[in-house]
Amino acid sequence: MYCDFFGFSEKPFTITPNPHFVFLSSIHREAFARLLYGVESHAGFIALTGEVGTGKTTMLRTLLTQLDPDKFTSALIFNPCMSAEQLLASICREFGVAPDEQNRFGYFDALNRFLIEQNSNGRTVVLVVDEAQNLEPEVLEQVRMISNLETERDKLIQIILAGQPELNDVLNRHDLRQLNQRITVRCRLTPMKLEDTTYYINHRLKIAGSRIPEIFSRTAIRRIYRFSHGIPRLINIACEQALVMAWTTETHSVSSAIAAEVVAELQPNEERRGLWCRISSWLFAGK
Repeated sequence: MYCDFFGFSEKPFTITPNPHFVFLSSIHREAFARLLYGVESHAGFIALTGEVGTGKTTMLRTLLTQLDPDKFTSALIFNPCMSAEQLLASICREFGVAPDEQNRFGYFDALNRFLIEQNSNGRTVVLVVDEAQNLEPEVLEQVRMISNLETERDKLIQIILAGQPELNDVLNRHDLRQLNQRITVRCRLTPMKLEDTTYYINHRLKIAGSRIPEIFSRTAIRRIYRFSHGIPRLINIACEQALVMAWTTETHSVSSAIAAEVVAELQPNEERRGLWCRISSWLFAGK
């Protein structure tokens, strides 16, 4: 659609987590450094929290791509809404482990043998559980039991629990205090500031192949920042729609007026009219 018009090789503001577009703001760099330190120092348990849309999943995927495959074996569990036994089965499947028996004991025993083998080969095993705030206490307790697998000198698995701020409330439950006490590295993602938002937008445009300088005016970026409060997902949504509007009006820049109209359409409790009515009319007219 608008990619040819702007000269993009791909859409710059999709909301699908994509390490290719990763931008580490000052806040993200600090969190990323903590994650990397926790994994490389064999901290055992690491917690990453942040509001919806602050870039947790993108950061996790980026971390996993940065780990040397000759030294690390990793797996990402993205949908943890399962029982303790289902979680064990999913972990074994992600690591390519075949249990002798398909029950909790069989999964646990097979995983233990796999971790010992990896450790003897000098490899660090990393398990990432995203959206961990959705885990039931019983399942989190099973995660803690997995962390008990260790040698006399080292932990056999490094576990990253990532989720929304509600994860902290779950971990603070009295019956999960043993797990909470084992988390030695904690990272928290917060929204970006205006300066980082500007860098973020221009970074994604550049990665997408843009050769047009300052497609988004400074005032347009300010309007998008005020709407998004520096949350990457909301920035992407606003920027995507702003580019579509600029394309429909055949202008190669996003002005403050375009940004203002897009933001007005995205604000809650606003009547959704105007922008998308015009875009729909324009598209169905066959222009």
